[in-house]
Amino acid sequence: MAEEGQVISCHTVDAWKLHTQNGIESKKLVVVDFTASWCGPCRAIAPVLAEIAKKMPEVTFLKVDVDELTTVAEEYAVQAMPTFVFLKEGKVVDTVVGAKKDELQLTIAKHATATATAAA
Repeated sequence: MAEEGQVISCHTVDAWKLHTQNGIESKKLVVVDFTASWCGPCRAIAPVLAEIAKKMPEVTFLKVDVDELTTVAEEYAVQAMPTFVFLKEGKVVDTVVGAKKDELQLTIAKHATATATAAA
């Protein structure tokens, strides 16, 4: 199992299912970074996401390489990299397309706050 406050790379469909199921059971916000090794903007935003993950252990951060887990990328209709998909209880609640640091931070904060309020 991964440590709190880090971005978890899912290299298999089983790992993907395990981590998304854990997010459903814990009622945590799950932020999925759909990325690709050849994508420059993906590499540029990765350290930003890692920093956010360190500061927000109440959120689960997953990373999926679209070339590695094509079925998962197709399931979420990922067309561009990076695409960030926000899941709550297994349902998509938001999406950010592109390496937009400010929009990403605002969207994470918005949904993390809603999750914390719902849990209280």
